Amino acid sequence: MSIVAQGVTKFYGEQKALDNVSFEIKTGEIVGFLGPNGAGKSTMMKIITGFIPPSSGNVFVNGIETGEGSVEVKKRIGYLPENNPLYPEMYVREYLQFAASLFKLKIPVRQQIDKIIEVTGLAPEQKKKIGSLSKGFRQRVGLAQALIHNPDVLILDEATTGLDPNQIIEIRNLIRDTGKEKTVLLSTHIMQEVEAICNRILIIDKGIIIADEAKNDIYSKIRQTKQVILVEFDRELDESSLNTIPSVDLVKKVKTNSWIIESSADIDIRPAIFSFAVKNNITVLSLQKKENNLEEVFKHLTTESH
Repeated sequence: MSIVAQGVTKFYGEQKALDNVSFEIKTGEIVGFLGPNGAGKSTMMKIITGFIPPSSGNVFVNGIETGEGSVEVKKRIGYLPENNPLYPEMYVREYLQFAASLFKLKIPVRQQIDKIIEVTGLAPEQKKKIGSLSKGFRQRVGLAQALIHNPDVLILDEATTGLDPNQIIEIRNLIRDTGKEKTVLLSTHIMQEVEAICNRILIIDKGIIIADEAKNDIYSKIRQTKQVILVEFDRELDESSLNTIPSVDLVKKVKTNSWIIESSADIDIRPAIFSFAVKNNITVLSLQKKENNLEEVFKHLTTESH
């Protein structure tokens, strides 16, 4: 077991940031850590990494308690904080050399730096000063320093901030590949990010874990109370004709030949839509059933808990 949190509570003065938080994360899991601003995500990650102690409770990384063995814990963790603190006057390779020296690597340092520069896509920028880099490449430098000592656990806070779409795909692939052999805890506000690379989701609100599910199971947290169908026909139709389809509650025009059809029926109404089209000699160009997504689950759970 890579990360074990047991009854973690944290106070800042009289303000309770975490309230009896417990969870376990195994090697090979990529876990999305979600929550509204101020929910306690950053506090929990700082406790895991040993930057701050809990007020009560315990956290273990690879069996080592973060409070008692913080130096040993830091050797096993790669951490990319949200604000990504860097030294702008240092060159990229110089900075990674500095970061590697802190961990007293037992593997050839130059070889490891070359490898990390390659996997993070920093090769074209490696001879530049960090301060001259774009925000996206500075983010890559932060990720490179988190990986430089080949840690067992990666804690990533908003890892793709400032990256363009192509860079995001590259970093997603890197995290996904890294997660095959390591434990990854990824905090982000980008739901598509979590759906793309995580296999488990933790949601925290007001310092309390309100969901801990495999990604494919978390959608059951909200029940689909109505069917929403987006359909496009090959011709323009009247709203009144669509209302004749059995079990239809509401139709809304999206554009010339496209409609949203809603139904609260227990049966799937898509066959009825096709039957309507066949009966009236109409061609269905496309038909899509809207499913629950992570953004809707997150909104439902965090709103419900208020």
